[in-house]
Amino acid sequence: KVEEVLTDGRRIITFRNGTKKEISADKRMTTINFFNGDVKKIMPDQRVIYYYADAQTTHTAYPDGLEVLQFPNNQIEKHYPDGTQEIVFPDHTVKCLYSDGFKETFFPDGTVVKVEKNGDKIVVFSNGQKEVHTAQYKRREYPDGTVKTVYRNGRQETKYSTGRVQIKDEEGSIILDKK
Repeated sequence: KVEEVLTDGRRIITFRNGTKKEISADKRMTTINFFNGDVKKIMPDQRVIYYYADAQTTHTAYPDGLEVLQFPNNQIEKHYPDGTQEIVFPDHTVKCLYSDGFKETFFPDGTVVKVEKNGDKIVVFSNGQKEVHTAQYKRREYPDGTVKTVYRNGRQETKYSTGRVQIKDEEGSIILDKK
């Protein structure tokens, strides 16, 4: 290895494989330019920024444990010390994965999807409609109060805001229509 000390106090160490390490005069910042194009920076605030040249991806590790990945398609992932992950996709959809298994996705159109650890899913649409999916049924709730439930066996039950109740069997035949 070759070590140079520049007049401004910076030190540059060049390794046999072409990797270069530069240490600032105050020794608070280090930049390593690897032979493969990767770059690692250790900042004065102890952040570590690593750029993967082949993947064109930047990984920033903060002293508090937060890690942020930035991908070339503009996707950004944040990994928090508590195990929570937040992913911002290029279309501005945001997905949050919590350490307890709960998931939330926020779409640009205002739709929100929540998935419980047990697999139950709630979809809230921007038009005010809401869907609930469980192992037993799928239910859609409309802003006017109408609720339509489709059970796993195919039976359908619709409760209208007017009080009318309609039940259809597995084949779709009406078995109750109470007005």
